[in-house]
Amino acid sequence: MIESDCLKSSPPVEKMQPPKQWGVAKPLSLAGPIDADIQRSRELEKFLVESGLYESAEESAKREVVLARLEQIVKDWVKGLTRLRGYTDQMVEDANAVIFTFGSYRLGVHGPGADIDTLCIGPSYVNREEDFFFVLHNILAETEEVSELQPVPDAHVPVMKFKLDGISIDLLYASISLLVVPDDLDISNISVLHDIDEPTVRSLNGCRVADQILKVVPNAENFRITLRCLKFWAKRRGVYSNVMGFLGGVNWAILVARLCQFYPKANPSMLVSRFFRVYTMWRWPNPVMLCEIEDNELGYSVWDPRKNPWDRTHLMPIITPSYPCMNSSYNVSSSTRRVMAEQFQFAKKICEDIELNKLRWNALFEPYLFFESYKNYLQVDIIASDLDDLRSWRGWVESRLRQLTLMIERDTTGKLQCHPYPHDYVDSSKQCAHCVFFMGLQRKQGEVIKEGQQFDIRQTVDEFRHQINSYMYWKPGMDIYVSHVRRKQIPSYVFPEGYKRSRHTRSLSQQQVDKNSSEGNEGCRTDSAERIPKRKRSCDGSELEESPEKRPSISPQRQLSVSPEYIVREIH
Repeated sequence: MIESDCLKSSPPVEKMQPPKQWGVAKPLSLAGPIDADIQRSRELEKFLVESGLYESAEESAKREVVLARLEQIVKDWVKGLTRLRGYTDQMVEDANAVIFTFGSYRLGVHGPGADIDTLCIGPSYVNREEDFFFVLHNILAETEEVSELQPVPDAHVPVMKFKLDGISIDLLYASISLLVVPDDLDISNISVLHDIDEPTVRSLNGCRVADQILKVVPNAENFRITLRCLKFWAKRRGVYSNVMGFLGGVNWAILVARLCQFYPKANPSMLVSRFFRVYTMWRWPNPVMLCEIEDNELGYSVWDPRKNPWDRTHLMPIITPSYPCMNSSYNVSSSTRRVMAEQFQFAKKICEDIELNKLRWNALFEPYLFFESYKNYLQVDIIASDLDDLRSWRGWVESRLRQLTLMIERDTTGKLQCHPYPHDYVDSSKQCAHCVFFMGLQRKQGEVIKEGQQFDIRQTVDEFRHQINSYMYWKPGMDIYVSHVRRKQIPSYVFPEGYKRSRHTRSLSQQQVDKNSSEGNEGCRTDSAERIPKRKRSCDGSELEESPEKRPSISPQRQLSVSPEYIVREIH
């Protein structure tokens, strides 16, 4: 058993006691920070503050006011329903609903402008379908402080999105098997899971997981600083998005919490550096777990690849710590895991140089130059009649983009890899409601491709478009256009300055990552066999003459040929 230095100098009785084990295995090290680590942590925290990652006291106070207002709205809603259904005056008086927070706000790592993930828990006789998504929705729609109200009842976790006094709220609902919900309800108690359906279990899971994470980390403040840092890093490097097949908030939180268990006395600078050291060596698909997976007589399905064939397909399992334990990262594909592995390796080298005082912390957070990293891209244009329609249509398309990644992997037997970029862009020169996503394309490294061979993914894209157009809430004006563009054809509006950065300005570390990414880029035939229009349409529907595409000459010796044709049609 490993002992720390402080335990060696303790009284004999304490010396015989083994150090506390955090998680499912012994710590990797009980070493604490030295002076250099303490100084690096100060510099890191200073950098995070200067980067604007902490909200002001005024905004923090406003969030508390908004949450109190939301809680009053749902309490009045439940009392109103109780009265309408003819319950006694005493029942009406006792009727109650409570609001819990989860996600980044509950963990204490949210930044300025971040939304608040909230859960409303109501009594057994107030349901989700009519009472929450109809009655409460109408109450919110008529509330003056509420804007941008968007119900998403068919989501994996049904949610109502809106802004309350300018603060973005994601509101879930759970009806538990109690007639009266107490204000001091213990969300971690297993009894809240009795006699409820699967969507309700998933709705409760976010709060239960957040509370459990905070219970199983050795030092909550070190955990928070490290998590805030790594979330910022992931966003800068383009690997923060559960919906796109990367990792979202809960995934990063669990990875950081496990690292804190490995190094219970490490400070944030040590934890950040060790994060990349540990997870570049992690032997996926071995799962990351904060505690043992427990089964329960309640009978809900838990993650278990021995029993569940579907669980065996997960590539990067990160298991939630509260019952029922689930894999929170089932969206990860082989392509997105590859991208994350490259970024972890990049960050590991940067951290090593920081520890050697060769680099400062800002080097770790250089933005990833996505549009200089590939030779071929898919451009996905999303348009709608107005901004309200675009909000829901965009959300639907974004949620399906990972399916396009999986379909391309499937139809090219993994030889063509995709890098969906979790950021949307807007061309300010267009008058219509629209946004654009991009995906990098490259041949899998090590694949031997015959000279001049191209990937034909026309049918794949047609299948994807067919899935997209099955949107339950589709309205006239909602459309999607997918086109194949080369690096030199990337529109200027995606670049911060409005023009393309000269390639010699990249850092040496970024050039190496780009070199690895662009090696093996492969041509692909991506035009739609059935939908190549002879005319293009502008956003307002007027037809534009299609200018002939100038085809570059391709040397017979060049294997990485590129098809200049489009999948469907471009918006100009």
